[in-house]
Amino acid sequence: MEYVRAFLVGGIICALVQILLDRTKLMPGRVMVLLVCSGAVLSAVGLYRPLFDFAGAGASVPLLGFGHLLWNGMKEAIQENGILGLFMGGFTACATGVSASLIFSYLASLIFNPKMKE
Repeated sequence: MEYVRAFLVGGIICALVQILLDRTKLMPGRVMVLLVCSGAVLSAVGLYRPLFDFAGAGASVPLLGFGHLLWNGMKEAIQENGILGLFMGGFTACATGVSASLIFSYLASLIFNPKMKE
């Protein structure tokens, strides 16, 4: 049942984003930023945690989860370091994921032959 909930919630999030892309003139980069900011706002008002508890990876894998991760990192760092934590927390919280994506994309570029689109 956990897989079904994750699939349904993740699918609904992706479907809503696709509708947003199709019905508006927003560029994909702006929609991605909107998703990250939405995840942070949902975390700030306390709505993201119940969604995550219900859907698991269906809520954490899309970009909403990245916004939630950034928000939690900033919140913890502010409690530990004061206002300076506002600038440190997001970087500390997402450093592992960002580093892994950079390393794996570099390795993929060594294995395959990347080309620019013409």
